[in-house]
Amino acid sequence: MGLTGSQAEESPGSDRRWPVLRSFAGYRAPFIGPDLIAGVTLAAIAIPEQMATARLGSLPPQFGFFAFIAGTFAFLLFGSNRRMSVGADSTITPIFAGTLALMAGAGSPQYIALAAALALMVGAIVLVAGALRMGWIADLLSVPVTTGFLAGIAIHIVVSQTPGALGVAPVAGGLPHRIAQLWAEAPSANLYALAIAAGVLALSVGAHAVSGRLPGPLIGLGLATWAVVALGLQGRGVAVLGGVQGGLPRFALPTASPDTYLPLLPLALLIALVVMVQTAATARAFPPASGADPDVDRDYIGLGAGSVLSGFFGSFPVNASPPRTAIVVGSGGRSQLSGLAAVAIVALLLAFGAGLLTHVPKAALSGVLFFVALRLVRIGQMRDVLKASGAEFVLIVLTAAAIVVLPIESGVAVGIGLSLLHGVWSGARAKIRLMHNLPGTTIWWPNSAAAQDDSPPGPVVLGFQAALSFLNADAFRRQVLHAAHVDQGDVKLLILEAAGVIDIDFTAAQVFKALVGDLRTAGVTFALARLESVEAQRAFTRFGLRDLVGEDHIFDSVADAVAALKA
Repeated sequence: MGLTGSQAEESPGSDRRWPVLRSFAGYRAPFIGPDLIAGVTLAAIAIPEQMATARLGSLPPQFGFFAFIAGTFAFLLFGSNRRMSVGADSTITPIFAGTLALMAGAGSPQYIALAAALALMVGAIVLVAGALRMGWIADLLSVPVTTGFLAGIAIHIVVSQTPGALGVAPVAGGLPHRIAQLWAEAPSANLYALAIAAGVLALSVGAHAVSGRLPGPLIGLGLATWAVVALGLQGRGVAVLGGVQGGLPRFALPTASPDTYLPLLPLALLIALVVMVQTAATARAFPPASGADPDVDRDYIGLGAGSVLSGFFGSFPVNASPPRTAIVVGSGGRSQLSGLAAVAIVALLLAFGAGLLTHVPKAALSGVLFFVALRLVRIGQMRDVLKASGAEFVLIVLTAAAIVVLPIESGVAVGIGLSLLHGVWSGARAKIRLMHNLPGTTIWWPNSAAAQDDSPPGPVVLGFQAALSFLNADAFRRQVLHAAHVDQGDVKLLILEAAGVIDIDFTAAQVFKALVGDLRTAGVTFALARLESVEAQRAFTRFGLRDLVGEDHIFDSVADAVAALKA
């Protein structure tokens, strides 16, 4: 049977041999039409979003276009995902904007130079991570922590854009202070600016509800600009972008002094981590149609090259965009030709249509960013986490609160720390389970939670479903001794069903030796069954545990152990 169209260009391994332009492996002429249509749709979404994101970063709007051109073109050359959209992104922009503002005046030439230097550093880090195949780094942030992180970023975006929507001067300071200041200035809001922001937001939300492919933000931006010109709203206090510098980006080294790079390193590492997490999430959300695993490491190389090129264009770091990628997929895009078509439209706007942006009201861009912020808040996911795990919902709340209350880069670091602590805590609280023999079979199965304290007749069989490590070794020993009733002396045979033990570290091995000694002193025969993990088997031999337990007390199944040792 022949391959279908989508399978033909995405068959497993069909593009792994390509050093560049992997998106075009197996490309066919019938794909050109869908790609061009997807490119026009992508441009309609990206134009207002890239302008608004640049403004979020306290940079001129054309720098958002530069980032989009750089990110898309570099990913087209070096990335793997066929439909991933890369460019300026509102997730990472608030993180670096606050820090750079402490080092230079927002929007000043020094500030712009620092943003370009940061792009080079972030790009280099992500490039190296891809070359070293470090895609596993994306797993450092759990889903609850990522959800809380995005919610906190959304709050930052809303607060940062509220002055533009109200038509009042921007406020400085920490987020709680800025919220209090905005509350105090709300009565003096410019109602025209407020109406523009609310209108663009409502139109964006409504268009998205009808179809994700409708360019609501662009339509809203166009109508708002028409209203400013036709009704003379600029004379009524509505601020506009003013002159937007046209022309295509020029390749040049950032002008930041060499001694500024080292202070930027912690921020660059933080942003690179966020970029890698979001890129991996996007690649996994939109995998190849063939069902093959996405090549996340190769996508890192494409993203890293995008940020490096953006830095040489004088712009800021780029990131993968899940919403824009969804637009490409929903519009029928088959390759990065869709991104290239969008870049061509943006380049034409820069070269010949920059004057059209002069009367775009800043309040309209605030409305676009309000819409972006709404899409960052994953209410459905929060509800699912709350239903399934109250403790993990607390992680969402704590991460969001840290990003809101602390400086944003510190809040992100706290979120990463919470994610790692949660992983450690989950491993440390692993528990043994009493097991029973299913009647009429040789299968031993964990008891229900309600029956964990009941000691079954005959041999005690315990299951443990985690790696044995320094995190849980002492708790494991205490639980086994408790289950063996060593103080009562009524248990003569204890079998550890070790199918879930995937590894053993040095500390756990020492505790395991002490445990076997305690059981023997109490007159309990100890046996091991179903140690299946190759890593655990090697550790068992390497640490001398196999000799300690004895080959005649190590079995392939619990049934074999019971049959051999029950007497």
